[in-house]
Amino acid sequence: MNNIDVTGGTNSQRKYVESIAEFCIQKLMPRMQTLDIEIRLTKLDDANGYCTKLIEKKNPRDFEIEVDSTLKLRDLLETVAHEMVHVKQYARNEMCDAERHNTGLTSWKSNDVDTKKLEYWDLPWEIEAHGREIGLFIRWVQQQGYEKYKWVRHD
Repeated sequence: MNNIDVTGGTNSQRKYVESIAEFCIQKLMPRMQTLDIEIRLTKLDDANGYCTKLIEKKNPRDFEIEVDSTLKLRDLLETVAHEMVHVKQYARNEMCDAERHNTGLTSWKSNDVDTKKLEYWDLPWEIEAHGREIGLFIRWVQQQGYEKYKWVRHD
């Protein structure tokens, strides 16, 4: 059974974040049952969010996501969807981060990518995550029946 633990932020933020994270698992990794995901809603200064594979734990499918809790609700939820795409990439071994070995290389679908030679927007895992975040958000909104809420739209 997958486990999602959301901390920080407001009660309302935590409710929406847990819901969209569960939706993303259902859409991106429907057969996985051993995910353990900690989502921390906190103030971030340098990014909207981060996803980290926790290698020090015994379960190879342990992840930590941090999301800037000061974002508008739609942006916060799109960021969660973006970071859940990274969870999928790690959990399916599509991406293996070798940065901790100071090589500058990340394995992406069995090919080495030199992160020092590419800009953020050109990294293949970011292309996928940015490409899927809005679609995941919109499908979640439709499933939940939230289309009428003002926070759903970018005004």
